[in-house]
Amino acid sequence: MPFPPSPRTRSGPRRRSLLTVAPAALALTGCTGGDVGGPAADGSAAADRARARAARDSEELAERYDAVIAARPGLAGLLRPLREEVVRHARAFGGGRKASPSAPPSASPSSASSASGTSEASGIAASPSAAVPGNDKDALAGLAAAERELADRRVKALGGVPGEPARLLASVAAAGAAHVYLLTKGDA
Repeated sequence: MPFPPSPRTRSGPRRRSLLTVAPAALALTGCTGGDVGGPAADGSAAADRARARAARDSEELAERYDAVIAARPGLAGLLRPLREEVVRHARAFGGGRKASPSAPPSASPSSASSASGTSEASGIAASPSAAVPGNDKDALAGLAAAERELADRRVKALGGVPGEPARLLASVAAAGAAHVYLLTKGDA
């Protein structure tokens, strides 16, 4: 007759082995309180380029919001908070000079459409000063598409950006995805 297992015999890891392995696992996964030299120091030029590009992209997106607000004043209540957040993103990346939150331009729909193509576009799906569509649904869809494209591009850029700038880029990309939802939730 076999002996039953002792009540003191445990399956799985013991407390001592967990206490020994846990610090090593944390060190291997790179859990640190911040960037202290290391890879961030090597990638500072890449981080600077990514910050400058992200600031410029956010400034251009704020200009696009300005054009839609000017052409479609009925959407201002929905768009102003999103625009203000885009301006905060530009400032977080070190920009924000072109996208002042104090007063959006008071351009008429005709002046917004005549300014088409004057931007130094850096990859947003359409120029921020492009002609604003004639109805609210299309205007919102255009902003949503620009937000989506920019958020997707920022997510793709994460691999080449070290540490804290990558976390900021990821956070702003997530905010852009939330903007897309807010701009399109009425279309479902």
